Amino acid sequence: MRKIEFKMERPGLLKEGDAITVTEGLLPSNYYYTIDPSLAMSPNIPFNQRLKSREGMVTKVEETPRGFYVTAEFDEDEVK
Repeated sequence: MRKIEFKMERPGLLKEGDAITVTEGLLPSNYYYTIDPSLAMSPNIPFNQRLKSREGMVTKVEETPRGFYVTAEFDEDEVK
């Protein structure tokens, strides 16, 4: 299992246990991922750490002084 933390701008868009799909974006030296439909965004991910799966599960939603953060798990063991 691989965990990635996403930044969510507004509360209540996602909850623990939600199944999600992500869209991959490309920057000159990194990838980034957006939970569809534009609910939350990942930090920049280096090319050598590219996400293999596009489907995951929300495991934690947390409010901090800096905003709302969503942790999602992706099962990369079953990806072909």
